[in-house]
Amino acid sequence: MTWSDMEPLLEQACWDTLYMVGWSALIAVVGGLPLGVLLVLTDRGGVLQNVVVNKVIGQIVNIARSMPFIILMVALISFTRLIVGTTIGPEAAIVPLAIGAIPFYARLVETSVREV
Repeated sequence: MTWSDMEPLLEQACWDTLYMVGWSALIAVVGGLPLGVLLVLTDRGGVLQNVVVNKVIGQIVNIARSMPFIILMVALISFTRLIVGTTIGPEAAIVPLAIGAIPFYARLVETSVREV
């Protein structure tokens, strides 16, 4: 395979990667920002102090953060098909990427808000 054969494939793969990462990051921010703020607000001494809600959300975030991506992707196949209509391609990859990124972003938001 020569460079002239690979160049269009590489260019398309780069655009697909930027597309997937861009949409996943946007969804992660939209989902993780309120979740992280809610974790701070419901903690002890927070404005909406509710230890039970905080513990439940905290455990969900911890479990989601520790799950390997490939397992998450397989577990979300039917959900991805329901949302996007397919389980392969860039559009289908956005769903597990975003769902996997939300808990990480939520923890970052929680840590940052606590430091302020």
